[in-house]
Amino acid sequence: MKKLSILIVLIFALLTGCTNEQDAVSKPAEQPKQEAKEEAKGETEQADIPEALQKPIKIAAIMQMSIGTFSSQYIAGVKEQVAKFGGDVQIYNADNDLTKMASYVETAINQNVDAILLDHGRADALKAPVEKALAKGIHVVAFDNDLNIPGVTVIDQDDYSLAWKTLKTLAEDLNGEGEIVTIWVGGFTPMERRHVIYEAFQKRYPNIKEVAKFGTASANTALDTQTQMEAILKKYPNKGDIDAVFATWDEFAKGATRAIQQAGRTEIKVYGIDLSDEDLQIIQQPNSPWVATTATDPAEVGRVQVRFAYQKIAGEKTPNIYSLEPHLVKRSDLPNTAITMNDLHNYIQGWGQSNVAVSPWMKTLEAKVNKQ
Repeated sequence: MKKLSILIVLIFALLTGCTNEQDAVSKPAEQPKQEAKEEAKGETEQADIPEALQKPIKIAAIMQMSIGTFSSQYIAGVKEQVAKFGGDVQIYNADNDLTKMASYVETAINQNVDAILLDHGRADALKAPVEKALAKGIHVVAFDNDLNIPGVTVIDQDDYSLAWKTLKTLAEDLNGEGEIVTIWVGGFTPMERRHVIYEAFQKRYPNIKEVAKFGTASANTALDTQTQMEAILKKYPNKGDIDAVFATWDEFAKGATRAIQQAGRTEIKVYGIDLSDEDLQIIQQPNSPWVATTATDPAEVGRVQVRFAYQKIAGEKTPNIYSLEPHLVKRSDLPNTAITMNDLHNYIQGWGQSNVAVSPWMKTLEAKVNKQ
């Protein structure tokens, strides 16, 4: 009987231990269910709209110049994002006059806007009025600008990467040897940055020789470039005199491409920077000389700039600098059928998918605007 009693006790202890062990294993298994409930609850609850954004926001978008389809698509991106947030935006074009651009900042200050978006421009002309705007509590976000002022977020397309990806492709296609024409103009922050990389490229590939260099930013840049390129082609009339063109702006690339096509010199290849719907049409033409370009989505640049401005108004912390990742687009990667910028993500990985400067309350704000 004593042995039987001991056996019963041992069996009971073993069963109890197993039960406790099973409980210990089952409890963590229940935890994800609870977490899932919390996540589902969070998804159904909308983030509150910040107090500062309960009223319509007034924004001034001030551009150094508005030339070509890149600028028009950038403006479209700005307007689209502001409209989704229920705000109001006024576009100012300084026609490449930095003094006028600075005066437009003063105008925006006097109109008591909530935020100022700057497109290009230079610090030596804009520093004083921008500091005045900040002192009045007006938030500033700049694009392709050399401002370095606490409180101002400056975004860019990573012009160093833009230039290098294009130039590296050019060098690889030429197998490190050939004659090129460079189209560039100074006086613009992104152009100066791209030229830094071009100078490094010349040292990296000494057997790629520059036979000509020109460039003018005007009200008709593409047409002026075409005329200038036609003159270069007459100066170098033989096949092999020029192997490629490096165009530091899509307006330059358009003009050069048209001149090459009209002269029947399509053995000369064009390598550009920036991209738009119009550019895509030219690149996709049969036997187009324009074979590669590196770019970001101009509309997305505008949308990101607006979102940073709204985050500032909401009192959120934003970075001093932010570079959008550019992408190399080669004609050989595109389909035979015509596409637009909206289709490009199907062929270029990562295109137009920045998801930058997004806050949870933005969906709530957009939903509120949609109901109005």
